[in-house]
Order: sequence, then C-alpha cells, then structure tokens
Amino acid sequence: MNEELYSIRHSLAHIMADAIQRKWPEAKFGVGPVISDGFYYDVDLGGDNVISTDNFAAIEKEMRKIIAGNEPFVKSEKTIHEAIDWAITAKQPYKEELLNDLQRSGTTELRNLDIDELGLAAITSKVDKVTFYTNDTFEDLCRGPHVEKTGDVGAFKLTKVAGAYWRGQVDKPQMQRIYGIAFAKQSELDEYLAMLENAKRRDHRKIGQELDLFVFSDLVGQGLPLFTPRGTFLREELLKFSNELRLSNGFEKVWIPHMTKNDLYKKSGHWDKFGEELFLVKSQETSDELVLKPMNCPHHTQIYASRQRSYRDLPIRYLESTTVYRDEKSGELGGLSRVRSITQDDSHVFCMPNQIEAEIGQLLSSAKTLYETVGMKLRVRLSYRDDGDGYLGTKAKWDNAQKQLKDAVSTNKLDFFEVEGEAAFYGPKIDFMATDAIGREHQVATVQLDFVQPERFSLEFTNKEGAMETPIMIHSALLGSVERFLSVFIEHTEGRFPVWLAPEQIRLITVNQTEELVQYTESLYEKAKNLGLRVTTDNTNESVGKKIRNAEKMKIPYVCVIGEQELRSEQTTPRVRADMGDQPADKIDISSFMDTVLKEMHSRAPKTTL
Repeated sequence: MNEELYSIRHSLAHIMADAIQRKWPEAKFGVGPVISDGFYYDVDLGGDNVISTDNFAAIEKEMRKIIAGNEPFVKSEKTIHEAIDWAITAKQPYKEELLNDLQRSGTTELRNLDIDELGLAAITSKVDKVTFYTNDTFEDLCRGPHVEKTGDVGAFKLTKVAGAYWRGQVDKPQMQRIYGIAFAKQSELDEYLAMLENAKRRDHRKIGQELDLFVFSDLVGQGLPLFTPRGTFLREELLKFSNELRLSNGFEKVWIPHMTKNDLYKKSGHWDKFGEELFLVKSQETSDELVLKPMNCPHHTQIYASRQRSYRDLPIRYLESTTVYRDEKSGELGGLSRVRSITQDDSHVFCMPNQIEAEIGQLLSSAKTLYETVGMKLRVRLSYRDDGDGYLGTKAKWDNAQKQLKDAVSTNKLDFFEVEGEAAFYGPKIDFMATDAIGREHQVATVQLDFVQPERFSLEFTNKEGAMETPIMIHSALLGSVERFLSVFIEHTEGRFPVWLAPEQIRLITVNQTEELVQYTESLYEKAKNLGLRVTTDNTNESVGKKIRNAEKMKIPYVCVIGEQELRSEQTTPRVRADMGDQPADKIDISSFMDTVLKEMHSRAPKTTL
C-alpha cells in the first residue's frame, strides 16, 4: 500500500468517526486503523444503541458533507497530561485508557493489534507528548498521516459491522467495529466492489454446504469443522500429493501425540510467545500440566534427540500430517479460514550449515510443483525480523539466516519481495503467496529457517572432526493449514475441482428404471469402483433433464446418460463440465472412457483428455 492510499484510508477512518459523533454525540471511540482494503473504527454508542447496516446510508451522507466542506486536517501536539485531560473532558474513556498506558510505560500492550494501528508512537519508554488531528470541530488522538483536506480522500463505501472486544480481550467491553473500503479513484472502488460480489458467489462456506464438504456443530464447538465423506476426499488427496512430493525428497514419516506436558513449550519458547493460545488439559491421574499441541516442531526435536547423531546421518528429514489446536478468539473464527483445529502437512529438516541451500531448494521446488498442479500462481515473501525485542537468537545469526534464504530464492529464480516484522520468533521465513482466480493473494506454503530451537533443546551431532556441533532446523509446510488452504482453493475453483480432486468424478444417469438398464448401470458402477474411480448412479424416478441439472449443481466433472443405445453399443458421449474443455465429438467406448478418467486422476491432469 503506497503512502497516498494509506493517508486516504486513514483520513476516512477519521471522517467516519466525525460523522458518527455528529449523528450520535455520546459515541465513544477505540481505535481506527488502516487495513488491507480500507479502514475500520471501533465504536461504543452506549446503552442499547447500536449501528446496523441500515444506518450506513445516513453515515455515508454525513461523511460526504464533511468531505464537501474540504476542511483542512490540522496536526497538533499535547503533553500526555493535557491529552488525558482532553479524553476526560471529551468523555472518551477508551482513549483515556490508551493514554494512561502510554504515560505509564509507553505501550498500550494490545493483544493481536499492532501499535502502529493506533496512530501512536511505537516506543517502549514513557511518552511526554502525543499528536492530534482536527478537522472543523472534530479532534482525535492520532499519529497520522492524513491528506491535506477532507476533500482529498477519493472514493469509499461502508461495508459491514462486527462485534469486537476492546483490546481483543473477552473480559473487556464489546464494541462495534465499522468497516469501510476506500480507493483513490471511483473506478478502482467499482472494480473492487465487483470483485467482492464475485467473492460472495465463491464463498467457501456457501459452496461447502452446497457440495456437502464440511459442517460445523454447536455441540462440537466453534472453529472445529467436521468433514463429510466428500470433503474428506479433498483433504486426503491434497495431503497424499504433499506427502508424495516430500517422500520423493527423502522425508520419512513420524507420529507424535496430540498433547504434551507444558514443559516442552516452555523450553522451546512457545509458552512465553503463545501461552494464551493454548488449550490446557488436566490429568486426573497425575499432577502433570498438559496442553493440546499448538505446533509440532518441539516434539520432532525430541525424536532427533533420542539418539546420538553423526554428520553422516544428516540431513534428517521428518514429515507428519497432523492436527494442532489453538484457542483462537471466537470473534476471529470464520469458516475454514480461521479454525481451532488446524491440520498441517508439517516437515522438519535437521542439517548442517552447508546443506541449507540444497534442502531449501528441494522444498521450493516441491512447492512450485504443487501450486502449478492446482493452478495457482505463486510469488514469495521473504519475511524478516524487525528491530523489536520479541525474537530469539543473536542479530548476527538472523542476518546470516536471512541472507541464506534470499540466496536460495534467487537461485531458484522465484519472484519475491521482502517484508520486515513478519518473521517467526525463532527465524526468518519464506512465505508463498498464491493468487486466486479473482486476484486475491493468500499466504499458503512456508519454509522457515531456525537457529534457535536446536540450541534451546541442546541438539547435537558429531562433525567430521569428532567435535559436537548444533544442527540447523528447517520448518516447512507445502499446504500450510489444510483447512485454510481448502478455504482458498474452494473459492479459487468455485467448487469446480479437477478430476483428481473431485469427490465425485463420474455420475451415471439412467434414462428409465427398467430392470435391464438399472442392472447394466450398476455393472458400470462396479467396474468404475473397482478401477478406483469415484462414481455414483442416479436411478431416481426423475426426468433426465432434472438429473443432469442436479449433477451440474454438484459440479461433477463427467456425467454419462445411460439409455438403451448405450446399453446395446457399450458406448457413451460423456457430458464434460464446461471449465474442463470441449465435449467429445463422437461416442466413446465406455471402458476406454473409464481408463482415460483413471489416467487423468493419476496424472493430476487439469483438463479433460477425451
């Protein structure tokens, strides 16, 4: 996001707050940051008063009055004491709380919210002064930047309202988060709105229900998806592909339990970093303090540590597709995009420094193969540390690790960009960013270099000189979170899965229900099943047209209508799903058709080869 667009969106958050206060003078405000496509502001109207989407037209009208006024944004400073007095006088308790935090320690200590999103200085010492911006009579605590005048803000639209706990904590008051989108030009906004409409049609939650892929149950719990037989085919075929790619590069499968003593995560450093995201487990037999595992890497270190290792053994490569558990906040859960049970195609390599480039090269190659096969364009984000103090390990080791990752990506000729502050706490990352069919970019696969955990767990190997040395650890996942990947892939394909991933590859439709025709169709069904194809029959007493429409709704790659002619000739003209290619011009021997579909499945062909 360039500085101009950032300023436009930040200014619109300020203008929206101004408009809301004009409509509801008692409104109390939290934070109003810029986000990827626009802005939001957290608002508390007090009592039973709420803002709904029905109020958006009135708020937008008031915003346009403020914009038409073309009022200048005026920056000013107050001492921290003056600012607190302002918050008290203005009856803004949330701003007062933030200012008191800044006065005490220089930090607001917000969970899941970057300090820069508050428009306050990202510092750790006590604050003497803070900045404000004023347009007309509306004044707000804000770092900026803003456009020069309210008339310079471009095009915008308010989009949704959601609940949000103050400071992201469930024991704090619940506010309303009002979202808007904004662009420099109306044409850009129109294009984005069209994309949003397209995204609604592709919503994986809607398609997942229509295609019977997964469900949620209140009895099971929020963020805990249940996959149907059809959805489980998707999961298993994707994981099978991921495993094939890794096994071909020398990885070996391991297995670990789903819970552990919390001592493991205290030693790894995850407890301090992610302690509030852990599900705690109580034993009725022992005094052990247990947790459901939120990640797998510390367990895998213990498999490595179980015996003496030599340089001749390295690299050692472990893979495991397993589920981890994180206590995500209920307000942040959404379909498969954010869940509490997360299945990872996880891998860990323990190697020597001179093996890093080759190992990363293999992982990059596997990721490229997987995403080319599923039809998603990739680029790479190199995620580095920033100057914060939340990272483990020396700066020198980080610099060395970051250089090696960049060299590996450059050697593999991948399109990449660099971002500071997105690294894991134990090392820098290569994050794969996949672009979907409507132009949205999603983080998917990852490769992470780790110099920290091997040291924390005292992992060693005997080098050529007979001395003990600490190995390097490389974390990787090709799909990442399987649930999150599925949310992206379902929307990318709009549920039109290629043959190798389709839960139902062929549907056989009978023209009528004569005994001879039904028996013949059942014999075709058995033949296809014996070949390993995923096939169903529709012998219901419905019209052929309705049966075909039902199959089309389920987005099945191939539909074969079986009538007397097919029975006598043992040939068929399959109906091919439109996105897969052209319809065959002539009838095809049914056995040859099934063999072709089988080859398409095994080769993971993206289009029909009929």
